[in-house]
Amino acid sequence: MNVYDSERMSELLGKVGFVRHSTPDSVDMIILNTCHIREKASEKLFSELGRLRLMKEQRARAGERLVLAVAGCVAQGVGKEIASRVPEVDIVVGPQNYHQLPTLVQQALEGDNRSLIHTEFPAESKFDFLPDERNHEGVSAFLSIQEGCDKFCTFCVVPYTRGAEYSRPVSEIIFEAQSLVECGVQEITLLGQNVNAYHGLKPDQTVASLSVLIEELGTIDGLSRIRYTTSHPKDMDDGLISAHKRLPFLMPYLHLPVQSGSNRILRAMNRGYSAEDYLVIADQLRNARPDIALSSDFIVGFPGETEADFEATLRLVEKVKFSQAYSFKYSPRPGTPASEMTNQIDNDVSAERLGVLQQLLDDQQRTFNRSKVGTKLEVLLEKPGRKQGQLVGRSLYMQAVHVESMDRSIPLTIGDLIEVDVVASNKNSLAAIKTDQPICKEDI
Repeated sequence: MNVYDSERMSELLGKVGFVRHSTPDSVDMIILNTCHIREKASEKLFSELGRLRLMKEQRARAGERLVLAVAGCVAQGVGKEIASRVPEVDIVVGPQNYHQLPTLVQQALEGDNRSLIHTEFPAESKFDFLPDERNHEGVSAFLSIQEGCDKFCTFCVVPYTRGAEYSRPVSEIIFEAQSLVECGVQEITLLGQNVNAYHGLKPDQTVASLSVLIEELGTIDGLSRIRYTTSHPKDMDDGLISAHKRLPFLMPYLHLPVQSGSNRILRAMNRGYSAEDYLVIADQLRNARPDIALSSDFIVGFPGETEADFEATLRLVEKVKFSQAYSFKYSPRPGTPASEMTNQIDNDVSAERLGVLQQLLDDQQRTFNRSKVGTKLEVLLEKPGRKQGQLVGRSLYMQAVHVESMDRSIPLTIGDLIEVDVVASNKNSLAAIKTDQPICKEDI
């Protein structure tokens, strides 16, 4: 979502004459767009601001102006601290307010710092003020359809930094998707803090679920692939599960965070489902689409987690068999209920448990990738690889695939949606060749 927000900020500022640069040297403005999910985000922000403060001072001595802005969820959560600790920052803007950037930048350039912090939750939707058309480079793109969350998991800051759940109207999303396809996009990932809670209005004022929206997006000519993230198990309804069976353009990959395999810990997290519920959903998805790949999020060392609770998480992982996963030690976020719980887990214990869990998850990811060796996979080529003539794309299952052509006289092209022969795998990617001939052992 921060990638999406950063692109929209660039588009907004492009309307008032700014051009995006790949390095901070000699630019007129620098925006740090932040995420507040993990504890180290704030530390990294203030470290980076320390470096940029020196840059701004050097510019000032040369008679030049550099505008510094902090955006995103850290800005939302600790805006006053940013303004107090680093007065050189000109603008602090939350994730629901970045549509105001053109006006705020103009004020900063004029030396007007009367309203440095902009982190309120406005009555109007920021999407109403963003440019209608997209200016996107690349064959894959993100598209935010839903923001905020009403679940209030005890460890999570999202309800406090992104606000209540909001779903964009269907027609608005369709228009933006069409604009992306006109830019050459073939694959769109629909985004939301709780994306499968989507409930946007259709033009006839009826409510569309995520599965209905996906079906309508699938009618856009030139849009070959649709994905969505991040989902909540409580909102995996029958229609969405059925969509994975019915809609060939909906990719057979789903990120479905479970966080823990212990029912006791899930209750303490306020997740609203049990480990058994999660296993039923996994079975339903695989009955609908047998080849579907599941990934997940895990938190170890949540307050009060016992060895038995951790063992329950390992058992769930063994049963589901994930294609990949993200796992972290519990990180207290200020203002969340879990941060005030008294039964915090020793860091060494959490670290040891995390190591055990990650070894199991890594083994499962390697096994999943190895299972694709010797098969044919559809790959959308996205960018150049490290080797000459090599391109990198994504499989149906979100794996990075490094592709080379067996016939160098027919080069690969970014944007090609091709079938490849997978010849090797490692933990994080696959290697493949493009050939119309059967693979020989000598070729491998």
